[in-house]
Amino acid sequence: MEAAELVDLSVPLRTGMPVYPGDPEVAVETALTVARDGVNVQRLHLGSQSGTHVDAPFHIDDALPRLDQLPLERFAGPAEVLDARGREPRAPIGPDALPAGLRPGVVLLVLTGWAEHWGTDRYLAHPYLTPETAAAIVAAGVRTVGIDALSVDRTPPPGDDSFDLAAHRVLCGAGAVIAENLTRVERVAAARAAGRGAEALLFPLSLAADGSPVRAVARLSGSSSSR
Repeated sequence: MEAAELVDLSVPLRTGMPVYPGDPEVAVETALTVARDGVNVQRLHLGSQSGTHVDAPFHIDDALPRLDQLPLERFAGPAEVLDARGREPRAPIGPDALPAGLRPGVVLLVLTGWAEHWGTDRYLAHPYLTPETAAAIVAAGVRTVGIDALSVDRTPPPGDDSFDLAAHRVLCGAGAVIAENLTRVERVAAARAAGRGAEALLFPLSLAADGSPVRAVARLSGSSSSR
């Protein structure tokens, strides 16, 4: 039996990296050095939504659970891919795009192809889930959704005040967690298309918070398997 393949689905945390407009900037600085202090230690300044991260339901409502109140099972599971590549900028993704095989415990990864625009202005113009799609995901029993874009909702262009978290509200309102700024999701899509099993691992830091950066990883089986 072939060994499983691990695929890093995360963007690196770096000083000056892209953040959601208005979020804290990221800075990784030297705090201690071997030459001066005997050890190297970095000082981190970042928001809870920096880089590849997960949102807890608390992100959109004070009454909903924080990260530390969610079961660990919410951050891992067999992966299925919604392939939404080829859409126009800021195009909605409707329920008809949902894949077969959705069920409780599945991690749904939304593949827009927008990860290739990371670090550019075009990254803000990603496709997004409609609230109807979010509702269909919830109805299927799925409580973990990831996307290779800045948000599951539409990110307005500069100067546009039509900020809306409709998909967030449906998903988080059902107790779901959302992973954003994923990358290399196409590797998972190719594996699933070839009949290989895939598992997504999205474990956050242990924080009583609205969200946390994660080292998102996909574990792909070494041989074909059934859905």
